[in-house]
Amino acid sequence: MTSAEAMVTRSEDIAPAGATEHRIELAPNCSLTPSGARWFVGSLAAVTFAVAGFFAAQGFWPVVPFAGLEIGLLAWAVQASMRRGAEREIIHVSADEVVVERRAPSGSRRTVFPRHWARVTLRGPTVAPHPSRLTIESHGRACEVGRFLTEEERRHLAAQLDRLVGRTSESPALAP
Repeated sequence: MTSAEAMVTRSEDIAPAGATEHRIELAPNCSLTPSGARWFVGSLAAVTFAVAGFFAAQGFWPVVPFAGLEIGLLAWAVQASMRRGAEREIIHVSADEVVVERRAPSGSRRTVFPRHWARVTLRGPTVAPHPSRLTIESHGRACEVGRFLTEEERRHLAAQLDRLVGRTSESPALAP
């Protein structure tokens, strides 16, 4: 998967004088649609209950509750995956501020940093199998972004944000 598949970047003019705002929308790669999820769970339930019914007819009735438990856990796991796939992170970089919006089914959260003092930090993993962490920081506050991205995508996003935000006390001009 390339970086463009997980991230959508768009620049917009927000003032007639040509000032620009950069908007980066991050979303997990979720290829399973709600109807596909229903079809997947339903087809596995049909096969599982057919096999369980066969064994129940042979006298092995305890198989049926375990089949129900199995399908219930599968449905819960698929639903949790679908809920996770609905999350969005939207990063707005304007001349004055950096705004990170998190949208999830459980609610939204917005964090605002003054662009002049914001700092983009990509911290390497503390332990080998763990992912790196990309944060936007200012005045003792930090907001992690791109938790669901791959390492390559996170590095690409860090470079892009570094160009847009600049270093502390340095706000580069936003190019359209």
